[in-house]
Amino acid sequence: MKNTVYDLLDKNMRLPVICAPMFLVSSPNLVINACKNGVVGSFPAFNTRTQTTLDEWLTTITKALKAEKQKDPAATVAPFAVNMVVHASNKRLHDDFEVVKKHKVPFVITSQGNPKPIVDAVHEWGGIVFHDVITVAHARKAIDAGADGLILVAAGAGGHAGEVNPFALVREVREFWSGPLVLAGAINDGYGIRATEVLGANYSYMGTRFIATTEAEVNPDYKAMLVDADLNDLVFTDTFTGVKCHFLKPSITRAGIDLSLIEGKTRVDLDLGGSNAWKDMWSAGHGVSGIHSVVPVAHLIEQLVTEYNNASQVQAFNGAAYHSMEVGR
Repeated sequence: MKNTVYDLLDKNMRLPVICAPMFLVSSPNLVINACKNGVVGSFPAFNTRTQTTLDEWLTTITKALKAEKQKDPAATVAPFAVNMVVHASNKRLHDDFEVVKKHKVPFVITSQGNPKPIVDAVHEWGGIVFHDVITVAHARKAIDAGADGLILVAAGAGGHAGEVNPFALVREVREFWSGPLVLAGAINDGYGIRATEVLGANYSYMGTRFIATTEAEVNPDYKAMLVDADLNDLVFTDTFTGVKCHFLKPSITRAGIDLSLIEGKTRVDLDLGGSNAWKDMWSAGHGVSGIHSVVPVAHLIEQLVTEYNNASQVQAFNGAAYHSMEVGR
């Protein structure tokens, strides 16, 4: 029997947040610590070089979360998710999915392409599938494929991002879809998480903010660059991957690339020398200007909870004040 989204997610979360799957960033350590603190952790299958490693990661994460729950049955331990690219160009998909199937991963996030075969298979063992979309047309196709939820990757998101304003995207999708919605794009604190709910989405997708945590196993210079960066330090370009993506300008110049060859232009033939587009050019979303420190995941989530609760109280107060004004007229 298929899990309901409520049974799998909402009942086991402190905050309506998914720590987004980030290429070359998300690791078992980050995933486990997010889940242990009540936020869904996730990772891309591509972060494992082989199916053997994927099997090891899934075993490690599952055992750690089970042990955490056994240690304290009352603890809120969120589930984890695996992200899979379902585009035909992914030659690993079948073999990777066999490993996911072996572990009966309850939450799968699909990206690119048609998710229907994955949706049908995951439903057989009772799991759920959310699909990444960047346009309304993509959203309709994902619904037709049977996806349980949609992840709206809007303008301002880190990595490969859409170009549609989140306000417009959420409201238009809500015209025809009443199911679970996740919003990605510059959500960086508890106020953004609450605003996402008010807008009409159920969950927030947060990636960039979790890179600047102790548990993110990336180059320390990457974290320092996030702390120092603001919006002016981002460039949205398809130069490196063929698809529009947000990168930190300082990481590009650090790799010896002339920014004047990139900014304001579409894909160009560019000699990267010995640099690797994903390893050396570091990604971040528009929320980067709100990152001021590198902290443990547990500390970050406590901060998000406090901000979220404050935002909810402010909304309730403002709503009551507005109602009083209306009554007094």
